[in-house]
Amino acid sequence: MEEVTSEMKVAMRAKDTLTLNTIRGIRAAFINAMKEKSNGGGEGNDISDENAQNVLRKMAKMRKESIQMFTDGGAIDRADQEQKELEVIERWLPSLADEAQTRVWVEEALEQIGGDNNMGKVMGALMKAHRADIDGALAKKVVQDVLSSK
Repeated sequence: MEEVTSEMKVAMRAKDTLTLNTIRGIRAAFINAMKEKSNGGGEGNDISDENAQNVLRKMAKMRKESIQMFTDGGAIDRADQEQKELEVIERWLPSLADEAQTRVWVEEALEQIGGDNNMGKVMGALMKAHRADIDGALAKKVVQDVLSSK
């Protein structure tokens, strides 16, 4: 939270309105997450790294969906703005596993569940073990590829 606040101050000084507004949104989402965590019993001073990552991933996912919808609808200027906001959000997100690493984890999940070709079971085992490190959409695609080749 402190890092986000200090970045907000830097954006204010630089008069970077896009970054400033995005960081304000991140900060507000963190404060809401802290309030939810404490069941409305007041703000804590900090948010755990895991909760912060979850909040940022949700925000990034919303931006990606918006980019797709704006692009499909022909609103390229809005899609560009959402893309720039996504880049600001991704500053604080750790990088996710690439397709090769995801494929390795899918194979491990298949072995773990005993080679069952049930996509739900494979995804469940995969996400249980690697939720913070994996892109769900990429995981789904890789699981489908692996299961269809068996």
